[in-house]
Amino acid sequence: MFKKILIAEDHESSSISVQKTLEDLNISHTDYVYYCDDALAKVKKSIREGNLYDLLITDLSFEEDHHQQNIKDGKELIQEVRKLIPDLKVIVFSGQHKSGIIDSLFNKYKINGYVRKARHDSKDLKKAISSVCINEKYLSLDLRQEVKKLNNYEFTSYDITLVSLLAQGVLQKNIPTYLQNNNIKPNSLSSVEKRLNSLKENLNVASNEQLVAFCKDLGII
Repeated sequence: MFKKILIAEDHESSSISVQKTLEDLNISHTDYVYYCDDALAKVKKSIREGNLYDLLITDLSFEEDHHQQNIKDGKELIQEVRKLIPDLKVIVFSGQHKSGIIDSLFNKYKINGYVRKARHDSKDLKKAISSVCINEKYLSLDLRQEVKKLNNYEFTSYDITLVSLLAQGVLQKNIPTYLQNNNIKPNSLSSVEKRLNSLKENLNVASNEQLVAFCKDLGII
């Protein structure tokens, strides 16, 4: 089991829940911080002392207050910490439920586990810690099914670019100009229209507005 864990969580009630979970697992060496900057400082101190953390448990969102912070959220914290300890295990403990965001945490940020804050999150957190400790990734079954459903849509980076431009208010007829200026291909109007129509047909939505709303609900834009 993990010997030294760092928890970055700005809500005291959630922090207490995590603390109780770690006590149940007989993990005694745990440090708690309410700010991402403090978490990074703890990691740097552990490196100087030669007593590295085994696991980081972090929320994604941190409310702003009178304490000025350089690191604003959990994603940025993960990136900064991984620069210092590349193989540090990371579990995200968050209320976020959008499958696109969760999927990107595993694929882009290379997290090892994700636990959604919910009624039975303590039980899930125990499972996540135990799984990650033996080098298994953890995602609860319900969220795993949602992420699998997302992956079945097979959104490409090109698709996401098109929908993101629509979401920003760029007219469909003007999208080719952006693509050409950024050397993104295919960039003809017919190609753009064909791909957007294919997406709408596959997702069973009738308009570009519905397509944007659908992708926002998934969290891919």
